[in-house]
Amino acid sequence: MNKIHELSLAMVSYNYGDPKRIQHTTKVHAYAAVIGIQEGLDEGTQFVLESAALVHDIGIRASEKKYGHQNGKLQEQEGPAVAKNLLNRLGGYTEQQIDRICWLIAHHHTYNVCDDIDYQILIEADFIVNLYEDNESLDAVRRVRDKLFKTECGKKILNDMFGLEC
Repeated sequence: MNKIHELSLAMVSYNYGDPKRIQHTTKVHAYAAVIGIQEGLDEGTQFVLESAALVHDIGIRASEKKYGHQNGKLQEQEGPAVAKNLLNRLGGYTEQQIDRICWLIAHHHTYNVCDDIDYQILIEADFIVNLYEDNESLDAVRRVRDKLFKTECGKKILNDMFGLEC
């Protein structure tokens, strides 16, 4: 079994009994994988991106336990430690890969420092799913697209999904 499949199954188990979170995770991963491939990421960056997409919201449960609720900032704060533990337990990740995955988790709701392609794609994939799951208006979708989306593939998916003109 490859590492991405192993991590996917670990995240399904981690979110046991919570189909909404499992669905969200698998959808963000699927869009991140497609966008990364279409944008021509090298194999190492693609692997880190897909791994980060699978664990990007791993801080939700820890936030709820520690604070009684969760939000984007708490996810960013609590997620890296939980992810690092899981990735070390699974094995097959270098320290550099784990550090990058944890950095992506710690910033996936912070949009003003987005310079790297793996970070950009993770943000876009999460928004593609969140905009639909949150039943956002077409105006809100357009605003997010125009403000945050940079990849051609991410824009195309968003436009096609919501029936938007370019």
